[in-house]
Amino acid sequence: MPDGVTPSGTLLAFDFGTKRIGISVGNTISATAQPLTMIDDEKNDVRFAAIAALINEWQPAALVVGLPCNDDGTPHAMTALCRRFANRLKGRFDLPTLLVDERYTSAAASTALSARGVHGRKQKPLIDQYAAQQILQAYFDEPSAGIFA
Repeated sequence: MPDGVTPSGTLLAFDFGTKRIGISVGNTISATAQPLTMIDDEKNDVRFAAIAALINEWQPAALVVGLPCNDDGTPHAMTALCRRFANRLKGRFDLPTLLVDERYTSAAASTALSARGVHGRKQKPLIDQYAAQQILQAYFDEPSAGIFA
């Protein structure tokens, strides 16, 4: 799929962090995202092996990575790390990889978990995959907001 063409089918989304990576899955037909899992390891070989297994299982048409920015849209320390992660995904798995603004997704994820009765410290093991869900849903709601890595 050439850059600029909107992907169709299953998508995997990532909320990248230096300690954990939250992952969600969704489909362009239903345009809905669901939390999937979290990779709780800081070692790149472990992370990419887990991602490879998920790609093999879900056969996504594209990958979506949350791009953190300051409230005013300017980059901060994590912005470059997320861009690097997106480029590594694209290079390793040869799949279209999109970056989507992830401002406020953790807050939205916390609100979603609270609505399900999950509060405080009980949110920690779930927050990253719910943030990835928010990232993917933001892409489904506004596909033109995604930029190719």
